[in-house]
Amino acid sequence: MKKYGSAVSVNGSDINVYTEGEGTLTIVIMSGSGVTSPVLEYSILYKKLSDTYRVAVVEKCGYGLSGPAATERTVKNMVEESRTALHLSGIEPPYVLAPHSYSGFEAVWWANTYPDEVRAVLGIDMGIPDMALLQAKEFPDEKKKKTLERYYRFLSVIAKQGLLARLLENRTVNASHMLSGNSLSDEEKELYKKLFYKNICNKEMQEEAMRMTGNAQAAYDTGVLRCPACFFISDMKSPVRSMTWQEAGIRYAGQCGGEYHLSDQGHLMYAKTPVQMAQIFKAFLSKIKS
Repeated sequence: MKKYGSAVSVNGSDINVYTEGEGTLTIVIMSGSGVTSPVLEYSILYKKLSDTYRVAVVEKCGYGLSGPAATERTVKNMVEESRTALHLSGIEPPYVLAPHSYSGFEAVWWANTYPDEVRAVLGIDMGIPDMALLQAKEFPDEKKKKTLERYYRFLSVIAKQGLLARLLENRTVNASHMLSGNSLSDEEKELYKKLFYKNICNKEMQEEAMRMTGNAQAAYDTGVLRCPACFFISDMKSPVRSMTWQEAGIRYAGQCGGEYHLSDQGHLMYAKTPVQMAQIFKAFLSKIKS
């Protein structure tokens, strides 16, 4: 299997770290839940940032080319492993955290726990702790567990790469159009596909999903972000009835004094409007003291 990045050993697990670009400020790309290969998935966006900044992608345990986890998938453990992996790779603060989706909880916990390390946060439709806790109230853990069990049974069928997998390709392995687009080479597309079916049902991703409420609570308990922040907020549908995903994002941006931009391109917006996002993030970071 083709390699990218370099593996470092953290708590007995091999964690893959990829970097490109140069600069005194490092943008750390943080993956959403269940992403096949963070290095390949987010390249369409970060390659438009690495001409100005150094970019680092830490592939958490169970993601991309990283190995299995030796610790529980708590927000604390995941952040500490990412911090250690960066340090062992010679990548020291200051960091700008760029979380997508679930890793928003990690970014909030990281930025508020280690404020001297984090200069800013660039939210790529990041998960808002408040929204996850609202969802937990309307969607009890037992119901969530049964839903996730059904979902992972479905994914186990997809992982066999049979007829159903081929029929649903554009909703599964090609959901962000990495395979049909031109941002990846043919070799990278083949690797992307292999990693999708390799990682699709692993225990790390399942445990992260089950721990969402606890991880959101841990982030929430640190308070709202206390560093400069720029958020892209999508029109994604949410099971929460009392508030839309976009309303929650706007409210959170207001609470922490962050800049925000609305998008109608869905949760995988980075694959559809990377040029616009990179331009706005660069303009925002140009205002942050190095």
